[in-house]
Amino acid sequence: MSDFSESLSRGEALRRLRLTLRAADFAMPDLEARLLLAHALGVDRHAIQRDSHLTLGAAASRLQALVERRLRQEPLARILGEAEFWGLPFRLNAATLDPRADTETLVEVVLQDVRQSAARSPGGGPLRILDLGTGSGAILIALLHELRHAFGVGVDRDPAAARMARANAERNGVGARAAFLCGSWAQALHGRFDIIVSNPPYIETPEILHLSREVRDFDPALALDGGGDGLDAYRAIAADLPRLLAPGGLVALEIGYLQAPAVKTLLEAAGFRAPAVHQDLGGHNRVIWAKG
Repeated sequence: MSDFSESLSRGEALRRLRLTLRAADFAMPDLEARLLLAHALGVDRHAIQRDSHLTLGAAASRLQALVERRLRQEPLARILGEAEFWGLPFRLNAATLDPRADTETLVEVVLQDVRQSAARSPGGGPLRILDLGTGSGAILIALLHELRHAFGVGVDRDPAAARMARANAERNGVGARAAFLCGSWAQALHGRFDIIVSNPPYIETPEILHLSREVRDFDPALALDGGGDGLDAYRAIAADLPRLLAPGGLVALEIGYLQAPAVKTLLEAAGFRAPAVHQDLGGHNRVIWAKG
């Protein structure tokens, strides 16, 4: 790995960083190099080219530390402390899952149903949304960003995740329409919601050891471990759906690509008829949804 001295120019540091990341076989070394350098310098990444003649100065040691973290397979979003989801910025901490683009499929499913329902019955009241296992708040905040008259509640078992979700809601301009609670799924909740969503932990416990290092070592275990068969969270959620989902309401859950039959069975046992499966852009089963 290249050493980054204080006297090194920003342009040369960027070149060396690109070579280092390419040699380590990262998928997007040029973009990652620019982002890491900008983060170390505390500048916008577009400013690097303009000021390429300036030296690293005190940022050299910061850059060295960031590169070492990346070479240990720490995800870029973890290093930067921020990820993008649905075109919105989300801060992360150790208690929050790094939101994946595939999860945007869940947002799309909900918005499609809302639009279709509005077309059939225009003039409905404000929607009430519940997000179970909210993490960074990505799903709920994306929905509130699109549904300007909706109000949402996010619940997470980790207080640090709930606090981060609250901060992300404020940052993205929906804080006045969101509340975040700490609790075990929906056990302490009362009332009815028009939309219930969740991206729960669904990895079978024995399989966690076989996940990529970026996931296994850096995503919170609480957001990954779905129990021996990966279905513990779905059982807990399904048990509370009959009392929490408003008549005609929508439940939409992210699933592992092999879990559709099992989760369908759980929803049918909870009284839902004909749960449907929606695939992501990669053609994998990603979301199961049903109407109350």
